[in-house]
Amino acid sequence: MNSTEFYSFLEPLVKEVGEYQASKWNTSLNIEYKGEINLVTEVDKKSEEMIISAIQAKYPDHDILAEEGGGQRKDSPYKWIIDPLDGTSNFAHGYPLFAISIALEHKGEILAGMVYEPLRKELFKGYRGEGAFLNDKKISVSSCEKLDRGFVATGFAYNIRETQDNNLVHFKNIILKAHAVRRDGVAAIDICYVACGRYDAFWELNLFPWDTAAAILMLEEAGGQVSCFNGKDYMVYEKEILATNTKLHGEMVEILKIGKERMQAN
Repeated sequence: MNSTEFYSFLEPLVKEVGEYQASKWNTSLNIEYKGEINLVTEVDKKSEEMIISAIQAKYPDHDILAEEGGGQRKDSPYKWIIDPLDGTSNFAHGYPLFAISIALEHKGEILAGMVYEPLRKELFKGYRGEGAFLNDKKISVSSCEKLDRGFVATGFAYNIRETQDNNLVHFKNIILKAHAVRRDGVAAIDICYVACGRYDAFWELNLFPWDTAAAILMLEEAGGQVSCFNGKDYMVYEKEILATNTKLHGEMVEILKIGKERMQAN
């Protein structure tokens, strides 16, 4: 699949799903809980159904990995990785930041991705080797070289109450070093914001492939760097991620290493 085919198929689809989500935002919702603080709405489920039905109609032999469990595995070299509504808690509480995230993996490598923020109508898209774009304008990471000037972001996973490896130590260490830290609750958007230079870095624990797959393609194509906390290569099935403008990567790795050592010592 080339970039023209990918974009021409997926762009109208994510915009259609985005229009549906925008029409349901700030309305009365049926909210269910998948865990103590992990919720899902009928909008998540309907959005996933819309995306999967369109993919299966056009690419019936492709694999699908989606947050709400839709789709099937068919041992295809192509796999669609889907978060139909990243930022469900924001959406359910009327907070105006959420996104649709869809990536296409080919033989274990993320080939292309798209992240759409419906309320702002911002469409991030990228294809391996061809750059990343925001509303068709090519994007690149920031030039910030020192963390004390860095505007960075993080998040806290749904199991924060259940595990010691909950990001609180890292948050304390980094907020005391960085210019500022933000917590948006939408990992796909946070990474895309690093890709376009709004943020200089992002880190988080206990994410899933659908949270990061599309956005890391954008980041890499925009000149950024992604790894695990220790600097080793990141795959979307890892449970920790560091995404930066490249210039802050080494400094962030060192701080995250210190935090991990302290947690292990306890």
